[in-house]
Amino acid sequence: MTIKVALAGAGAFGIKHLDGIRNIAGVEVVSLVGREFGKTKEVADKYGIPHVTTELADSLAIREVDAVILCTPTQMHAAQSIACLEAGKHVQVEIPLCDVLKDGRAVVELQKQTGKVAMCGHTRRFNPSHQWVRRRIVAGEFNIQQMDVQTFFFRRTNMNALGQPRSWTDHLLWHHAAHTVDLFAYQARSPIVKANAIQGPIHPALGIAMDMSIQLQAANGAICTLSLSFNNDGPLGTFFRYIGDTGTYIARYDDLVNGKEEKIDVSKVDVSMNGIELQDREFFAAIREGREPNASVAQVLPCYEVLHALEQQLAA
Repeated sequence: MTIKVALAGAGAFGIKHLDGIRNIAGVEVVSLVGREFGKTKEVADKYGIPHVTTELADSLAIREVDAVILCTPTQMHAAQSIACLEAGKHVQVEIPLCDVLKDGRAVVELQKQTGKVAMCGHTRRFNPSHQWVRRRIVAGEFNIQQMDVQTFFFRRTNMNALGQPRSWTDHLLWHHAAHTVDLFAYQARSPIVKANAIQGPIHPALGIAMDMSIQLQAANGAICTLSLSFNNDGPLGTFFRYIGDTGTYIARYDDLVNGKEEKIDVSKVDVSMNGIELQDREFFAAIREGREPNASVAQVLPCYEVLHALEQQLAA
């Protein structure tokens, strides 16, 4: 059977999902939701999507829609995930699951009640570079002693990944730190038991900290040091250094090298080098197979519990 999908959020990340889904057999995007009808229709026409709306409720009312992918502003994620589950749809929500912990817990609780697939876009679990390291860890060939991670952007004005003005404000803690907090616990295969954070000055217009430093420790003793900035004028992105008992690995997007900067071929790790496509493949496979996906909302909730504790610490 063909899985019929509604996608909400026709911006930079929604388009990444549309590009990924083009490569996945047996999946059809039948409805596109966006903030501005005209711009949304342009994207829909390009990708051959028949239904266009500015209201998620319109897409949820379409009986043939099996699943929804949410690429909407952070502040809408939890409420929209709940709306999808209440409408009887499977849902994949882009990272973060929530920016208030109780809302994330409500999504997890409703997923348990409905039995629908509910997954969060923790893409780092799917990137081939991190999958390659994961396989060494699971095989017992490598154990993390420290992860050293830099998440650097130049975002002193409120722009998206396409350089267009955003309708909402991004967040270092609840969005960008979420990737690393989840990945660290996932790769260490051990829950986070200690977390500490400090932040720089609050931006006068955006109302958020533009620089942040986070320390984590897992129950097995592994540590993680994470530096985040919206003030960094190049190179941009997130760079992961895995320091372990049998080697050092550095992941820069989909490139992986060892500590001597010797390239490691990760092209055969999975069916694609595109982490978003791999994430979507997992979502649709879990729907077809009636199972819990990797990065299910239940699996990633501990990450948001850590972020909540850090937020409280920073507020104090």
